Amino acid sequence: MLRALRHRNYRLFFAGQGISVIGTWLTRVATSWLVYRLTGSKFLLGVVGFASQIPIFVLAPVAGVLIDRWDRRRLLIVTQAFFMLQSLTLAALSLTGAIRVWHIIVLSLCQGLAYSFDTPGRQSFVIEMIEDRNDLSNAIALNSSMFNGARLIGPAIAGILIARVGEGICFLCDGISYVAVILSLLAMRVSRGPAPARHNDVLRGMKEGLDYAMGFAPIRSILLLLALVSFMGMPYTVLLPVFATNILHGNADTLGFLTSATGLGALAGALYMAMRRTVLGLGRWIAAATAMFGAGLAAFALSHHLWLSLALLLLAGFGMMVQMASCNTILQTVVEDDKRGRVMGLYTVSFLGIAPFGSLAAGAMASLIGASYTVLIGGLCCIGGALLFARRLPMIRRLVRPIYIQKGIILPVASGIRAASEPPA
Repeated sequence: MLRALRHRNYRLFFAGQGISVIGTWLTRVATSWLVYRLTGSKFLLGVVGFASQIPIFVLAPVAGVLIDRWDRRRLLIVTQAFFMLQSLTLAALSLTGAIRVWHIIVLSLCQGLAYSFDTPGRQSFVIEMIEDRNDLSNAIALNSSMFNGARLIGPAIAGILIARVGEGICFLCDGISYVAVILSLLAMRVSRGPAPARHNDVLRGMKEGLDYAMGFAPIRSILLLLALVSFMGMPYTVLLPVFATNILHGNADTLGFLTSATGLGALAGALYMAMRRTVLGLGRWIAAATAMFGAGLAAFALSHHLWLSLALLLLAGFGMMVQMASCNTILQTVVEDDKRGRVMGLYTVSFLGIAPFGSLAAGAMASLIGASYTVLIGGLCCIGGALLFARRLPMIRRLVRPIYIQKGIILPVASGIRAASEPPA
């Protein structure tokens, strides 16, 4: 379950990032609460979510081309330093009482700019930290475990800090936490592989990556499903302050509990993925977990009891994480190495770049029909996407099987895919 930690570089990354992502969750929760406290506007919650992620939609495909050419470790050091500066600026404005909503929107745009390079760069860098490719899927699952362990801890801490000392301390703690991940990146020893092929024309590189991803049905199907979930399902997070206050009649602590419940379910999903040793059944899990996520959201939208809402978010969090980790694992193992950055750029667009449009739409729709009906519709759409993906699963298996055999990924993987292509007993 922890086999990826035998790699020194990955151990450093895991330790540094583990501290930093707790701070990231402090800022996420504090930002949503601060915007809603200052404005009381559901629409502006959507606007801030839109601002933080729209740069990813525009820039991540370009970033993917450049990541295939650049030193990924140096890139991550720069982006982490940028995140530190952004959080410390939020802290200074908040602690001095000068913070305004337009400050948050501008800083969210800057954060999205950095994420456009950081997310595909971090996804592509995982394989450089893992000398044995057989441990790649475990490393991806441990990353998810780390992120969602922080999701469990961070929001709970944020709720306590916001209620007692205000949002500014959350931003300050987040800024300081980036020191850990920067030091871990500096301490790594990364061997340089062969120089990647370079194209003078970035647009040509983007087209090549897009043609490759969209021309291969398994990658295309996964990216489209991720995009659907990001647009229709994930925006529920920007509406959680509405559920915490107006529907469940709570406060900042309630918001922290709701976010942590999702994190606990996601952590359970990530730990399950870490215990898996092959890709056997991952296709089925993508469909089932997407349906589980959608069903959890739809039921949560109708709940008016805190204990029931927490239980349903546990279910949704588990489904969300298993779907994401399964998609990531399949993409990372089937993609050609010289196109990894570009495919991870498209993955970032599907997972994060589409989300701002969903956040904006969710904020606008919630203003018209209410937060409950907005989340309910999103959950039902995710269930529909899961059913469509399940119909295409036999074709996806047929196309993926020879790639695993050709790459010589561990025998249980090749055998598992072979077995998965047969009708179940």
